[in-house]
Amino acid sequence: MNIAALFNDRHYRWFAWGAVVLVLLALPFITEAVLGRSWVRIIAVSLLFVMLALGLNIVVGFAGLLDLGYIAFFAVGAYSYALLASPQFAVHWPFLLLLPLGAAIAAVFGILLGAPTLRLRGDYLAIVTLGFGEIIRVFLNNLNRPVNITNGPQGITLIDPLQMGGFSLAQTHSFAGLTFSPVHNYYFVFLVCAALTIALSLRLQNSRIGRAWVAIRDDELAASAMGINTRNVKLLAFAMGATFGGVAGGLFASFQGFISPESFQLIDSIMVLCMVVLGGMGSFLGAVIGGLIVGLTESFGGLYLGESLGQIGISLIFILILLFRPSGLFGDKQ
Repeated sequence: MNIAALFNDRHYRWFAWGAVVLVLLALPFITEAVLGRSWVRIIAVSLLFVMLALGLNIVVGFAGLLDLGYIAFFAVGAYSYALLASPQFAVHWPFLLLLPLGAAIAAVFGILLGAPTLRLRGDYLAIVTLGFGEIIRVFLNNLNRPVNITNGPQGITLIDPLQMGGFSLAQTHSFAGLTFSPVHNYYFVFLVCAALTIALSLRLQNSRIGRAWVAIRDDELAASAMGINTRNVKLLAFAMGATFGGVAGGLFASFQGFISPESFQLIDSIMVLCMVVLGGMGSFLGAVIGGLIVGLTESFGGLYLGESLGQIGISLIFILILLFRPSGLFGDKQ
C-alpha cells in the first residue's frame, strides 16, 4: 500500500494523519537537536511561504488571473500590523484585532486591484498587477513626509510580538519538560495558521465558488453563458487571495519585529509565483509543496550561501521542473 492509499483507506486514515501530526509537533525539537535553531526559523518562515502560495494559487491557479504584484498584499498586512503595534503611532493593539484587520484591509486592496482589471487577461493583466505591486512599495517608501506615516526606507522597528494577556511568543516558556523558545512558539502558531489556510483552500476548491473559478479559467465566455457572474467571482478571487497574504504579512511583522519596504520587492512576487508553478497551478497540494521547496531553498541559500546563490538554486529547480514536468509537480499531465 502506497502513501496516498493510506490517507484514502478509512482503516488507516486516522493513523496516517496522526503520524503526520506527531511528526510536525516533534519537528522543531528534532531539527534543533540535529541542525541547530537557525533551521527551525527557516522552517517557520517556510510555513508563511506556504500561506502565500495558497493565496496566490486562488488567483492564478483557480481563477487563471496572472498576478505579478501579489507581494503587495503581504506588505499591506505587515504594515497594518506594524503601524498599530509599535511606537510608530504609539498604539499597541492586540493581535486578535490586528490580524483580522490586516486581512480585511488586504482584501479591500485586492478588490481595488481587481475592479479596474476585470477585462484584462494574460500579459496585460500581468503588467497592471506588476505596476500595482511596485506602486504599493514606492508609497510605503515615501510616506514619511510631510507627515511621517511609514517611516520611509528606515522601516518600522520594535513591533510587538504576538501576545495574549501575560503570555508572549517572544519569551521562553517551559511545558511538560520541554523548553519552548520564541522561534518554537512562532513555529507552532504558523503551523496552525498554515493548517487553517490549507483547510480553507480545500473547502474552496471543492465548493461552488471554486468550480466557478475553474470555469472562468478554462473558458470565461462559456462560464458567463452558464450564468456565472464573472465580475463578482473574479473580484472574490482577488479578495480571497489578498486575505491570505494579509494574514501572512501580519504574522511576518510580529515574527521579525522589523519591516521595511525592501522586504516587499518584485522578486518576492516572482518567488511566490514560482511556488505555485512548481507545485502545479490549481493544486492545493502543489502550492504547499512548492512553498516549502522555494521557502527552504531560498532561506538555506540566504543563510549559508548568500542571497544570489539561493536564487540560483531556485532557478535551477524551476528549470528542471519545467523540463521534466511542465505542468508542475502535482499539476495535470501534459
